[in-house]
Amino acid sequence: MTQPQPTTTPKFEEPKFGFNTYAERLNGRAAMIGFVATLAIEYVTGQGLLSWLGLS
Repeated sequence: MTQPQPTTTPKFEEPKFGFNTYAERLNGRAAMIGFVATLAIEYVTGQGLLSWLGLS
């Protein structure tokens, strides 16, 4: 015998923490900003980021 199908789809709330769409988008944007800032520092100072920080 065939099971009856539900008429509506349940709506689940997004989790407030962990791997969710908003957190992944925010992390990606922060990584892009950091990468561009690193490139800008290297271009302006003429040396790599580690040299600029005095770590190498």
